[in-house]
Formats: sequence, C-alpha cells, structure tokens
Amino acid sequence: MLRYAITSRALFASDDAHRQTALLDQCARWGCEGIDFIQLREKDLPAADLASLARRILTLLANTRSTTKLLINSRPDVALATAAHGVHLTAAPGELTPSQVRQLYAEAGLPAPILSVSTHTIAEAIQASNDRVDAILFAPVFEKSIAGQIVAPGQGLEQLHRACIAAAPVPVYALGGITPENAASCIAAGAAGIAGIRLFHDPASKEEPSGVHAKQS
Repeated sequence: MLRYAITSRALFASDDAHRQTALLDQCARWGCEGIDFIQLREKDLPAADLASLARRILTLLANTRSTTKLLINSRPDVALATAAHGVHLTAAPGELTPSQVRQLYAEAGLPAPILSVSTHTIAEAIQASNDRVDAILFAPVFEKSIAGQIVAPGQGLEQLHRACIAAAPVPVYALGGITPENAASCIAAGAAGIAGIRLFHDPASKEEPSGVHAKQS
C-alpha cells in the first residue's frame, strides 16, 4: 500500500510559527516511517515562506536518508527554486502541463520531476495517464462531512475502480474520506495507495492509527 500524505499546518494549535514547527516534526516522522510522498500544500503562504518551509523539509529528509519524496502543490516555481522532488498539479485551467514542468526541470539542470495530479472524473484520469504523470489522485472516493453536514458526496468504490482501469498503468491513489477502516477496500478496488490530509496527521499524539502507517509492500 503506497502512502501519500498532504500537509495542513492548520490542523495544529498555537500561532503560525509553532504550527510550522509542528508540521516539520510531522514531516520528519513521515520520513522516518517511509511515507512515499509528502505534498506540501500550504496555499496561503507567500512564495518565500513556502520555499523556506520546503527547504527545511528537504533537509530533514536528506539528514535521515529517507526515501520519502517532497512534491510542491501547484507551485512549479517554488519546486524549482528548492530543487524539490516534484510538483503536484490540479485540473484547474491555466496550470502548467506536466510536459511544461518537465521542460522547466530539464532547463534548470535538475533530475526529472515526480508529477502527481488531482482528478475527479474518468476523463481527467485518462488525460493524466496520457500525460505520463507518476501518480494520480482520484477524489472524493467517500463523502466529506463537516460538523455532521455532507459538503461533498463520495463517488464510491466502483468509480474508483473504473478510474484505476482507465488510468493504467499509472498508479491511482484514493483520496477523500479515507480512513484506516476503509483503506483496504480502496486497495481491493484497484488503487495502488491512499492519500489524505487528516488521515496521516496526528497533532495530538505521535501514536499512529493501526494498519495504515505500518510500511507495507
């Protein structure tokens, strides 16, 4: 089971300085646990602050000789400036294409970037596969609720299964409402791994949910 963690320092308490420190500690634990990918998704940060945070995470991963790869959400400029392992792209209009990001990395003399992309439809999954990305996030698999109110209906395991078939051979990660309890059903539906924000964050404790964070083949 491949694992793809998405950051959100908003899940931590206190002021922003302490939140960033807590997020760095979390990333260090992810690196030691062998999480496959960390997506740095702090969209409210100015580019300079985002780059600083990315460099600190990359240093943590390098110091522990972790195999975890850092992807920057929707900011190829920051990814290039920090020599991050790659970029996460969305399906939003106006974003650079995977081929354009690859070209930028090549022109900068950097290794080929790892590219992941968010998809919400079968057509988007097919397009991402045609673009030869390295990972496809398909969402939402399960419904999302806030304070007991459903804010995004889930597409279900059958649609996830169809997306996995359509995207082959690119690995698909199930995203949206993934829990330790339903993760196995996503893998059974054809997903190569699971992705999430709250799924991997544990601000209150360093204890991890059983069965999700253990490294699996």
